Amino acid sequence: MIDRPQTSPSPQGTVLPVRPDTGRRLVLAAVFVCAACGLVYELELVALATYLIGDSVTQASVVLSLMVFAMGVGSLLAKRLRCRAAVAFGLLEAALALIGGLSAMVLYASFAWFGDSSAVLVCFSLTIGVLIGAEIPLLMSLIQRISRRDAEGTVADLFAADYVGALVGGLAFPFLLLPWLGELTGALVTGALNTVAGGAVVLWLFRGELTPRWRARLLLVNALVLALLAGAMVMADDFEAATRRAVYGPEVRVAVRTGVQEVVLTGAPSRPPDLFLNGRLKVRGHDEHRFIEALVHPAMNGPHERVLILGGGDGLAAREVLRHADVGALTIVEFDPGVIRLARSDPGLTALNDHVYDDPRVRVVTADAFTWLREHDETPYDVIVSDLPDPGISAGTKLYSLEFYGLARRALADGGRFVVHAGPTARPRTYWTVDATLRAAGYGTVAYRVRCAEAGAAGGPERFRAAAARSTDWGLLLAAVGRTPRLGLGPDTPPLRSDTQDTLARDAAAAERTRLPGLAPSTLVHPRYTP
Repeated sequence: MIDRPQTSPSPQGTVLPVRPDTGRRLVLAAVFVCAACGLVYELELVALATYLIGDSVTQASVVLSLMVFAMGVGSLLAKRLRCRAAVAFGLLEAALALIGGLSAMVLYASFAWFGDSSAVLVCFSLTIGVLIGAEIPLLMSLIQRISRRDAEGTVADLFAADYVGALVGGLAFPFLLLPWLGELTGALVTGALNTVAGGAVVLWLFRGELTPRWRARLLLVNALVLALLAGAMVMADDFEAATRRAVYGPEVRVAVRTGVQEVVLTGAPSRPPDLFLNGRLKVRGHDEHRFIEALVHPAMNGPHERVLILGGGDGLAAREVLRHADVGALTIVEFDPGVIRLARSDPGLTALNDHVYDDPRVRVVTADAFTWLREHDETPYDVIVSDLPDPGISAGTKLYSLEFYGLARRALADGGRFVVHAGPTARPRTYWTVDATLRAAGYGTVAYRVRCAEAGAAGGPERFRAAAARSTDWGLLLAAVGRTPRLGLGPDTPPLRSDTQDTLARDAAAAERTRLPGLAPSTLVHPRYTP
């Protein structure tokens, strides 16, 4: 028997450890893996920037536009590297794996310790874009060294592998990496995979094009990159705990990722907790009553046998509703089941909400408020309380749209009241756009405000936590279909810690002084809220 040779020369003279057709397929497989990793880096930057900075539309636009521009620059720069394509591709993939893998950690660290990550986001978007853009020209040069036959077909195969890889990476990020590994570890694992794929192409498939010195250098570089990424994976939990302390302070009691958002409870066990959702202050324990009492009790001035709360999974609005003894049924529609679980089980939060979820009158529905209202065909509600995310957050704009208020109108009984928190009056355009949208949906409205800690403020280093704690005018709108409701407290209102009839009148006058006339309503196809 005659042994087969261990190497196969390609038609272009490149010595490969496999047959040329097999080598071509391996290069296309590398294109597939590198494309998947590249898209994961992009999506990870968009996701983390949205979480840290806010406004998903703006962050996606910034990251993607900068990356596409940088990819064009990288493609041009790669023209100068084609003479040493194997070495250039090996170094490029190692750099991309290290920078992309560590990008989430660096972005989170800059936010935690310096309070702003915008400049870091721009730098990573441009750098990763340049490196991704240089991949295809170098891979095209390498695959042509295997065979120059059917150049047009080769280009089509390269782009097909690239696009399919991007599809797999785009699906793997939200459905596999994010829920199973999280943003930090997911980026590191992607970087390790990127290193292995790039190293395999150069150090094994095209090893014949490397001098012994360059082979040793690339082997060392890839080993160092893998070691750094592995070390970062080992330290990821400690790093996340340290950055969380920098953002929220040393008294972090609970920190969980629910699949919808990050939920954090802070504060000493001896005092009411503060609740943060995706880094934004939702509840400040020591003075939450100021906002919640003003949100709920004016809307309860009238029939309130059946009450609906949209959002409000922390249970605080439900607590105030159930202080009215003649409430017969309360439905809470909360999108995040993790918030409900925490509000049922955490001792600090259950003490704050008076164990409302143990009350038999309470029914909990885990659903998107828009979808649930769209499918609602039950008995109408006397009162609807909208305790939803800030309208300035892009993901929540549909919950402040003309269409949403039309759906809420269908669920409201004749003579019912609908109360909406509409962001701080310090952002009058957003606040009065909510008012214009309610009016366009057929409601009469009355505006009022409440002084409280700035719910919705982002966490951060000490100076940013101080900003989150400052008082602000939080704007509210009380609405009724076809008429202007009377702002006041009913005769059966329980004793309150903050609101009185006089303070409501003053708050209404103060809110009215910020009015901006002539604003257009916000719709699903034309959202008009700005962060």
